[in-house]
Amino acid sequence: MYADGGGLYLQVRGAGSKSWIFRYRLGGRERELGLGSVQAISLAEARELALEARKLKQAGIDPIDRKREQRALVRASLRKRVPTFDEAVASYLKTNSAAWKNAKHVQQWTNTLKAYASPAFGNIAVSDIDLQAVVAALEPIWTTKPETASRVRGRIEAVLDWATVLKHRSGENPARWRGNLDKVLPASSRVRKVQHHKALPYRDLPAFFGHLKERSAASALALQFTILTAARTSEVLAASWSEVDLAEATWTVPAARMKAGKEHRVPLPPAALAVLTRVPAGRPEQLVFADPTTGRRLSINAMPALLKRMGATDLTVHGFRSTFRDWAAERTTHPAEVVEAALAHAISNKVEAAYRRGDLFEKRRLLMNEWAEFIAQTSAAESGDGM
Repeated sequence: MYADGGGLYLQVRGAGSKSWIFRYRLGGRERELGLGSVQAISLAEARELALEARKLKQAGIDPIDRKREQRALVRASLRKRVPTFDEAVASYLKTNSAAWKNAKHVQQWTNTLKAYASPAFGNIAVSDIDLQAVVAALEPIWTTKPETASRVRGRIEAVLDWATVLKHRSGENPARWRGNLDKVLPASSRVRKVQHHKALPYRDLPAFFGHLKERSAASALALQFTILTAARTSEVLAASWSEVDLAEATWTVPAARMKAGKEHRVPLPPAALAVLTRVPAGRPEQLVFADPTTGRRLSINAMPALLKRMGATDLTVHGFRSTFRDWAAERTTHPAEVVEAALAHAISNKVEAAYRRGDLFEKRRLLMNEWAEFIAQTSAAESGDGM
């Protein structure tokens, strides 16, 4: 023990163990308060801590008792940390799902909230979620997927109610409908009356795709490929053979053609490769889906015109991306970030975008293979009723 004065000592237990100690006498007892190692606390800092301890002692307060009280407060504060929305969902389901009869109900809760709520405020503390955040999550799907949006709203409301009861948040529930969201969003009943169902319900996709496979026109093959890859129309119509690696089952779309301005690798499931075998092979610079007459790029209206000829006048090509997303949320357990990556959506959270280096390619391959397998579930009866 090496004294510095005023009760401060340097305690040396060995070459690698040196620490500061404040020694004092209180209530007839000799006591020692550890102030930290020399690696973490400088001499000046140790002297300052010793001064504070002397002041406490002079006031009749035991410095060791005060240190224990401060540690207890820190631990209590950590225990009371407000959970994020995603954490609250996990805790809510752990508490309540045991009472639900249908196990799929838990999966649907998890998938829909991950798909539609988590991207908007999954990493935000439940105490900070406000009306604007809830509207940001619901508005994109409120008129296009009213039934799904209504379920998501109710599930958000339930989780936030749970958080309020546990005192993780206070005030009105921003997901409450009456007297709240009904002032900024149209009623579901009105939305359904004007809804044109431009996105095919995923349950109807296998039958639709069965009829689509019966067609061999370039536009039909392009649409099959578009659906199987969940790609955008412009990305498919401009695809060249140089972008396709049949051996690796990969299609690489250059950054210049991507909406987010970033190169996008697309894993090709066997069904997508099968489509390519039905397309006349060309030189690397030639288009994959070209007009058979002119060899030029298919018209942007080629696939929409095909849908009309098939009698699907209420569908859009882009709507099949929504079909894919709904299927992934309702029927799979794939993480939302993998689904969003498959759709080549930009990461809205700048911090997350900065730290995510990979493109989740192998996880996306599993997802797209599962998607193709789902689409292939076309029964003989479904494929024979004509469209």
